[in-house]
Amino acid sequence: MNRFAEGIVKFKWLIIIAVVGLTVFFSYQAKNLHINADIISSLPDDDPAARLYKEIGTQFGGNDMGMIVLETDDVFKAEVIQHIKQITDSLKYTNGVSTVTSLTNILDIKSSEWGIEIGKLVDEYDLPVEQLQLDSLKNYVFSKEMYRGVVVSEDGTATAIMFTLLPDEDKQAVAKEIKDKIETLDLPETIYFGGLPMMMNDINDLIVSDIVWLIPIVFFVIAIILLLSFKSFRGVLLPLLTAGLAVIWTMGLMAVTGYELTIISNIIPVVLLAVGSAYTIHVLNSINQNKLADRKQALVQALGYILVPVILAAVTTTIGFVSFVFGAYLTMIKDFGIFTAVGTLISLILSLFFVPALISGLSMYSKKTAIENEEKQTILTHKILLPLVKFLFKHPKYTLTGWGVLLMLCIGGIFLIKTSVNMADYFKKDNPTRVAEDVMQKKFGGSLPVFVVFEGDMQSPEVLKMMISTEHFMKEDPNIEITQSVADLIEQMNDAMGEGKKIPDDKAKIVQLWFLLDGQEVMPQLVNDDLTKGIIQSKFASVDSKEIEVFTAKMNRFIEDNSNEHCKIELTGMPSVYVKLNSSLINSQYNSLLIAIVMVVLIVGLILRSASKGIFAAIPVVATIIVLFGFMGITGIPLDIATVLVASIALGIGIDYSIHVITGFNKHLIDNGDTEKAIEETILHSGKAIIINVISVSAGFLVLLFSQIVPLQNFGLLVAISMFGSGFGALTLLPVILILVNRKRKIIANNH
Repeated sequence: MNRFAEGIVKFKWLIIIAVVGLTVFFSYQAKNLHINADIISSLPDDDPAARLYKEIGTQFGGNDMGMIVLETDDVFKAEVIQHIKQITDSLKYTNGVSTVTSLTNILDIKSSEWGIEIGKLVDEYDLPVEQLQLDSLKNYVFSKEMYRGVVVSEDGTATAIMFTLLPDEDKQAVAKEIKDKIETLDLPETIYFGGLPMMMNDINDLIVSDIVWLIPIVFFVIAIILLLSFKSFRGVLLPLLTAGLAVIWTMGLMAVTGYELTIISNIIPVVLLAVGSAYTIHVLNSINQNKLADRKQALVQALGYILVPVILAAVTTTIGFVSFVFGAYLTMIKDFGIFTAVGTLISLILSLFFVPALISGLSMYSKKTAIENEEKQTILTHKILLPLVKFLFKHPKYTLTGWGVLLMLCIGGIFLIKTSVNMADYFKKDNPTRVAEDVMQKKFGGSLPVFVVFEGDMQSPEVLKMMISTEHFMKEDPNIEITQSVADLIEQMNDAMGEGKKIPDDKAKIVQLWFLLDGQEVMPQLVNDDLTKGIIQSKFASVDSKEIEVFTAKMNRFIEDNSNEHCKIELTGMPSVYVKLNSSLINSQYNSLLIAIVMVVLIVGLILRSASKGIFAAIPVVATIIVLFGFMGITGIPLDIATVLVASIALGIGIDYSIHVITGFNKHLIDNGDTEKAIEETILHSGKAIIINVISVSAGFLVLLFSQIVPLQNFGLLVAISMFGSGFGALTLLPVILILVNRKRKIIANNH
């Protein structure tokens, strides 16, 4: 180990130049990093629900549905109709928009003296202006099911302009252009923007604002904690420098390898600043405590001593992150796992190579002796650690009982955990996007698109009748109010011909009616060119996970009972994707946590050459994870795409504290052979580093409470709680286990 340390000192300038060169390169690359807020693109390509959802986008002119809602006291006023047309035209002439449907361009089917008339509800070149015309339009709209609650709300105070985007367009760019265009019109009505494309654009803006605001705050918070801990410029500069460089290198690597920033990888800089500074803290701590007068030799010796614990700490943290690569379903969570693991290893390499090279090269040795450094920490020792040691020896069973009661309460809380995959929940309650979603839910049956795909002869009476009976079945669910398909249009046309609102039994009759529909704008949205596929379009009103699951399960049973070789039926849309996401969150949690626990126990056991010590090290962290899940259940924090990461991260980072206690205990036990003395020495020495580390890492993550994205706020709070839990567990639960286990061994030895 010392030879390794001497090598670093010898090649210090080469190391410094290499780090500077790589930092310049990665800084230049990082500016090419793009943001992708689309969760759908994060679904794996081999997933059936996602694949079908993407196919619909390609075959039926886009599945990304956006909505603009105009709210006023009465929609049926001349100036309001004029404004609806202005918005409709703005959307029509926006590149990337596939279809637009509004009050001023929606299809209308009615009977006339010539038999049947297919046209537009309103003549866009001769909009109604007289009160008589407006009243007549109002009465007609409310008399027809295809308009009421679709383009005009039931109370007549709001109207929806719906649009879909072309599948290969940059959705965020198009959504931004739409929002800018509509806001420029400066209309007097209240305008709401909703639907997935608009949400993605807003999440994109929140990610940018988070990066701009949160990273400086994290830097500042960690700097204050380091200043209070080390009371030196070097103690603040070096940990922050290594963590900052790790962030730049990781972001640069993401750009070079073609990855994008997502709602999850957005927090990589915060994670690396909080975690990455820890390794340098340990290296500096070791250097500060070295009592050799020759500072260069002290550096070599301190580095040799700290090497194994720091590498072990980094490896276990990396395992926590790597577990997502094998255990997660969403590609954005796998990407987060890859790059946080890479960033952690970069932090380790910089701490072990760059920091000593910099200290040696720039003579940044501590001016204070080890004795002075020890004197600074007497408050921590006398006020917290010594009383803790006394309590543990006096009342080990009280400590175990306390933990036992806490764990029993939290196990009960685990059963209360809910899952959440609804994108509207990512926004704070007063955010305009969240408000818009609430308005759309109340007035227009939500904005979650549902598609039922039919494969067969789309002019066959059997297939069209099956579409109608499927729509009736869908509407039995309270969250489905409106459905639209080509079968509806055929029914309405048949009714307009005076033959009743039903699908004709004769295919020739259907073909005749179909001829009148050819060339209508709506047709490519409902059937494909060769008439072998058609879809029912609908919207699901609720965002409640249970209601979404019930509807999807009911629909899948119905499809199974009614699908046949002449008419193949499949369900997709956001509810189906959400159900898949929901089950994947729970599976991801189990898989990544199980992988992390097994790997950590194995590696710690191997390095410490004791399987039991590997298990002992995991106990405080597993207890912390139970507390964490219990806290989530009791406080109602849901399991979502951000909070699903917490347990494995808590395990990867939190195990470090147990490792410090166990390695310290081993060392002191070998030195003096007395269990109680070894535990006291361990808590007094390792306890200081653990407490500083817990406060530093927790403070870094607590900064996420200022995030604009709700799951990230919860993520920050939960990681901070887990850091306190695993630090407290390592200083109370683990020593008590070691006391009790080693006491029993003494008794057995004495009996023999």
